Amino acid sequence: MIRAFVLVKTKPGTSEEVVRARRVKNVKLANSVLGRFDAVLVIEAKNLEELRKTIYEALEKLEHVEHTETLISFSTE
Repeated sequence: MIRAFVLVKTKPGTSEEVVRARRVKNVKLANSVLGRFDAVLVIEAKNLEELRKTIYEALEKLEHVEHTETLISFSTE
């Protein structure tokens, strides 16, 4: 199992739209945050290919997403 934290920059005032992405398969948690990014999503996938599909085919296609940065966890403990 691979766990990744996806930091999301959105168009102004639209972070709640991205937080609704928690309904997307493999997205375990999605929160609006304050700071350089507007939302943080936690994704758990079986492998890197499934992670890639979740990020590029589901999240980055959302109209309010301007930029993402993905942090892959070394450990899930």
